[in-house]
Amino acid sequence: MTADTQKALFFFLPEIKITSLEPLGDGNVNDTWLIVSVPGEKYVLQRLNPFVFPDPGLVQDNLCTVTYHLQARLNQIDADFTVLKVIDNGNGAHSYIAHDGACWRMLSYIDDTQSLNTVSTADQAREIGRTLGLFHQLTSSLPPSSLADPLPGFHNTPLYLKQYDALLPTAQECAADCRDFIDERRHDVSLLEDLQKQETVRQQVIHGDPKVANFLFSRDLKRVISLIDLDTVKPGLLLHDIGDCLRSCCNPSGEDVREPGDVVFDQDLFAAMLSGYFNNASDLLTVTDKQLLVDSVRLISFELGLRFYSDHLAGNRYFKVKSPKQNLFRARVQFALVRSIESKYTELMEICGAVHNKFV
Repeated sequence: MTADTQKALFFFLPEIKITSLEPLGDGNVNDTWLIVSVPGEKYVLQRLNPFVFPDPGLVQDNLCTVTYHLQARLNQIDADFTVLKVIDNGNGAHSYIAHDGACWRMLSYIDDTQSLNTVSTADQAREIGRTLGLFHQLTSSLPPSSLADPLPGFHNTPLYLKQYDALLPTAQECAADCRDFIDERRHDVSLLEDLQKQETVRQQVIHGDPKVANFLFSRDLKRVISLIDLDTVKPGLLLHDIGDCLRSCCNPSGEDVREPGDVVFDQDLFAAMLSGYFNNASDLLTVTDKQLLVDSVRLISFELGLRFYSDHLAGNRYFKVKSPKQNLFRARVQFALVRSIESKYTELMEICGAVHNKFV
């Protein structure tokens, strides 16, 4: 246990004896631990990555605003959903700032749950879609102006492409396959941003990172209990959330594959996830949203691959890695997913139409 960890624990739990502190999860950005106290109570301690979140105060303010709003809405309706709680130090402070400027925080631990990195059944995909739809319904009444933007430019694909182009002249190592893949698809990266300016796609408070691992399932894997990791909540496009969720949900091989070529976008999981989502939130989507569901997952997969590859060129500063070329491998996995989506584009569009007709 580091000195900063000890100080953060004392800041939040000064009178409580800790019996165990273990790493929790395998997130690519923040450091997370599970804390167990002598009475048996469990907490989550996190250190926010200062490089990713230069203004952690905005992240914490957003987190408090959204969790309070979600709980207030849930008190008004009958929904099986648990909202994590932000723990303060007893005097109203929700953050501990260490000597290196990093922000530490403590959250409630939602017990009797487990997270998955990949989806293996249509029922799991449907449940994930249902929960994301519920989350969007609950946040639809939260004014976007009540939240700050903790990551300006997040999910702005043209901006990521611009940053990538700026890296190329000084990059010491360039992978020709990734370079060519990006060049062949740079022509329509601004599709969603252009439609956002025209206000033909739905904008509201979104999660920002609804990957499979952020949905907590019950122990029997039949129900999603909660949606966690709310650091990226912000005003944005529903298509960004839906596309990112589909990207993660419909890749049953996940990122830990032997070869990127093994990655396949699963159309059955696609249909199930959309069915679950439409069951709860079809009324939130505009006509244009429904037309762009396939393009949204294609673009968000391309965007993440672009971000992984750019971080590889920049020296792995954003995403945590276990080896120097892990982000390069991650990029190739996402690009393989894009290829799979492109090869099934017509079929996926037909699935979208069938799901939409079911809920008209």
